[in-house]
Parts: sequence; structure tokens; C-alpha cells
Amino acid sequence: MSGKTSSFRDSVTVLNGSPDDYETLLDSVGDAHFVMIGEASHGTHEFYLERARITELLIKNKKFNAVATEADWPDAYRVNRYVQGLGYDGNPERALRDFTRFPQWMWRNTDVVNFLKWLHNYNTTSEPDDRVGYYGIDLYSLYTSIESVLAYLDKTDPAAAARARERYNCFEHFNRDSQAYGMHATLGLTPDCENEVIQQLIDLRKSSAEYLHRDGLVAREDHFVAEQNALVVSNAERYYRSMFESGENSWNIRDRHMAQTIEALARHIKTTGREPRIVIWAHNSHLGDARATDRARYGELNLGQLVREAHDGDSLSVGFSTYSGSVTATSEWDEPAQHKRVRPGLPGSYEAYFHEIGIPNFLVRTNNEELSIPRLQRAIGVIYRPDTERQSHYYEATLSRQFDWMVHFDRTHAVEPLEKGKTWHPGPNADVPEAFPTGL
Repeated sequence: MSGKTSSFRDSVTVLNGSPDDYETLLDSVGDAHFVMIGEASHGTHEFYLERARITELLIKNKKFNAVATEADWPDAYRVNRYVQGLGYDGNPERALRDFTRFPQWMWRNTDVVNFLKWLHNYNTTSEPDDRVGYYGIDLYSLYTSIESVLAYLDKTDPAAAARARERYNCFEHFNRDSQAYGMHATLGLTPDCENEVIQQLIDLRKSSAEYLHRDGLVAREDHFVAEQNALVVSNAERYYRSMFESGENSWNIRDRHMAQTIEALARHIKTTGREPRIVIWAHNSHLGDARATDRARYGELNLGQLVREAHDGDSLSVGFSTYSGSVTATSEWDEPAQHKRVRPGLPGSYEAYFHEIGIPNFLVRTNNEELSIPRLQRAIGVIYRPDTERQSHYYEATLSRQFDWMVHFDRTHAVEPLEKGKTWHPGPNADVPEAFPTGL
């Protein structure tokens, strides 16, 4: 072990599952209103578990009042009703039933269930002003969000509902296939729906004061939810067209939407007389400042960058990493969940450097000389392709500028889906890493 590695080793906090594991991290939050907690994959048990532990501490000790997740708005809002003690779902498994789009395991897993049980219990034993909401910030739910806007207007303003239905009929020929719409609109095979969805969003925003004056403050929440669904429709329409265009990066549209949703949520919380304190859950690639990665040279930005720019000095970010183990993922889009082995981190990567430290699990602040050296960093999404790992899952990053804190678990385990299916079977050697790949 080199002298620098030994010095770095002395700067870390060993994580052993004790209540004070994250005491220094919590102290560093101070009065910040936004804490972003990432993950290096969408299918790792330890990332979900520790993210929940940190979030619970932020709620109990720092009075955070919203959890905003990389999930679709309408699906997450059903969960919000459950954790608030509203609606008709008697348990988190039922509340998560709207998560039917791939990848279901990302939210329909045992770790999320356990956190939602905790949050529900916390809310039911708290005063109304101390209760915590659960929200989605993603934009894939084009058709579900359309249905939600129409359902709201059918109850609130039938004439406005008729106008909205006429506008949204622009999408009716694609059998709820958002990508088919995007392709046809981009190729000129059908008119795009951009003007229609923008006008609908404008109309909802204009009607806000009227509805609140007529229906009272109890209507504030319903109108906010409808307006957010209209925003999803507007941004999703542009997102799906961008997938087939050579113009604005679809990634940037998606992360700007996430940032817009965070800002809207903060404004909404203020209308209830509370200071917004929001925990944000998303992948490292969304929350680690894009300016500190090689993705910036391709014009990519991300949510973490946008939150830092908008709330300089008022936000904190936490990343996760692992060296080896197992993960729930697939080899191709829309496949059933698989239990896959994670290969050891590549030489020259942060994962390999952390492995060399010789401490299985630790927390470290990134203002460290060793973390100002650009290195490779691994990102596993819902797809994991070990055979092309270098090309598919690594980019270059400077950790000291990317995150404020990093949590490392040297060996991790696959998150357990609620629906395992035939392809998710750990087997006797599931967590034994494969031999290091060659030719990468």
C-alpha cells in the first residue's frame, strides 16, 4: 500500500451498521435544503438500504419533508398517498402496484417496501406539519399523466376537460406507445403534438387561481398534482421526439425536467407554510455533477449540476460505489430481471482504488487530494453487459468535484425484486465475481 493510499485510508469513516455511521455526514448537511443521494446501479441492495438509512436520519434529525425519486410522477404519487395515510392501499406492496413499466424491480423490491413501511409509520405518529411526502421526478408516464390530467378536469371543470381531451387526442393513434409517437412525429409521418401539450399546461397554470378561489385551499394539492402531470406530458412529448432527432440531447431534456419538478415541489411545499427540505434519490449519473465527468464534453448536463447551480451552498450530494458482487439487471431493455455477477472494478478506476484501501465499507468526504485525480468510474443502470464493460459502463470523473461524499461497499448484493420470475435465481455461486475480463 502506497503512502498516499495509507493516508487516504486514515481519512475514511468505517461503516459497521452502528447508529453513528453517518454522524459526520449529517453534521455537514447543516441547514441545506437539498440532499442528493445517488446509487452506482439500479439493482444493488446495499445502495437502497443505506440510502434509506441516511434519508431516515435526515427526516428525524434535520426535518426533511419530501423524498423525490427517479420514478414517474403518477406512480409515485399513489405511494405518496399511502405513506401519508390516505387512499385505499393498506400496505406498500399494493401502493407500488402502478409500477408496471420496465424495470419494475427498480421500485418494486424488498428494500423499497421496508423504507415505505418506515415512512408510513413515521407519518402516522407525527403531527401533520411534520409528515413527509414521496414523489416521482421522471417523465416516462406520458399516457398515464394524460389520464390523470383528464380525470382531474372531469371533476373540476368539464368544459376544460373537453378542451384538454381534444388536445391530447393528438396521441390517440399510437396504441400508448410513446416511442412510436416520437418516431412518427420526427419523420413527418404525423403532426407533432408540441403546441397542444404546451397550451394545455399554460391553461392549467392560468386556471390555478380561479380553481383555488372557487374550491378553497383543500383543492391546492389536487391542482398541483394535475399541473405536474401536464408538465410531464409536455416534457415527455419533447423527450420522445428528441430520441429520433439530431438536436437537443434527450438526456438533457429528461434531467431538466427532473430539476423543474424539484423546483415546483419546493414551491408547493412553501405554500403549505413549511420550508422545503428535499431528499433526492437517483442514479449517480444523474446526481454527480456532470461538469466533473467526461460527459460534459458531449454537451451533457444533469440534475446534480442543475441543483448545485440553482442552490449554491444549499445542497449536498452523496454517491455510492462497489467493487464486486451481484446486481439485479438485464442484458437488454424490457427483459425480465436477472441476478447477475458484478465483475471487479477495472484497474485505474475509483472502484479499484477503493478496493485497494482494504476497508470493506466506508464513508469519505471527497475534499481529498486522492479524489481530485481523474479516474474511471462505473455506472450500471437497469442493463448490465459485463462482456463490454469498459465501453458500456465506465466514464471518466473527478470525484472531488462530482460529489461531496462517497459511500463505498466493496462487495454488494443484488436487490430482491417482489416478482422474481424464472430468470432471477441467485444460485450457489451468485456473489462470486467472475474472472477479470480481457480485451477491454
